[in-house]
Amino acid sequence: MSYVASKTARAPATGVRIVLAVAAVSLLAGCAAFQKRDSITVGAVPDDYRTNHPIVIAEKQETIDLPVGAGDRGATASQRQSLEGFLSTYDKTAAPTLNIVTPSGSANSAAAAETARDFAHIAKQNGVPASRIMIASYQASPQEVSAPVRVSFAAMRAQTDKCGRWPDDLLQTSENKHYANFGCSYQNNIAAQIANPSDLLGPRKQSPIDAANREKVINDYQAGDSGFGENIDF
Repeated sequence: MSYVASKTARAPATGVRIVLAVAAVSLLAGCAAFQKRDSITVGAVPDDYRTNHPIVIAEKQETIDLPVGAGDRGATASQRQSLEGFLSTYDKTAAPTLNIVTPSGSANSAAAAETARDFAHIAKQNGVPASRIMIASYQASPQEVSAPVRVSFAAMRAQTDKCGRWPDDLLQTSENKHYANFGCSYQNNIAAQIANPSDLLGPRKQSPIDAANREKVINDYQAGDSGFGENIDF
């Protein structure tokens, strides 16, 4: 009798363990499915600064404003230096239009018109074709005594979007994602340092070798002269 009673008492406990095991498996399966779904959802959200702030090649208007005094008579030395530095990035092969815009109606309009003619002459000296130089005017206030002459041209530049976008609170990090402005200044600095935007599109053609320099290097190698021994002091 005691043996039968013992078997009967253990039977419910076994059934409970089976039920608990099935429930645990179901919970684990549910967690796995949730984690997979959550991973897919979060993975679909761009969280790479290169994606959020891509560097693109586009036409950009390069501009410099050079103030002109009412008493000036032509371009000054400092204006010449500034303009020549600005024109150093002008692509002579593309030869975009160089716009020189002078103020009209201001107190310095006469001086600005004379300075603009000097700017055109300086531009031609720096390789800008005369046919690509356009002189125009803009309406300025009569009270302006040093309204600037604006010089501009279009050029292909590597660039990205403007920084300073803060749509969300930085403390909201529950999703562990980058904030919106993350990497923007880095991308802008990289874009500003690229001299030839075409380098982002693909490699350049290999330039011709320097035959004289190559022959010198080979001769020094064969003679066993590395050129470093004389600079090492033991």
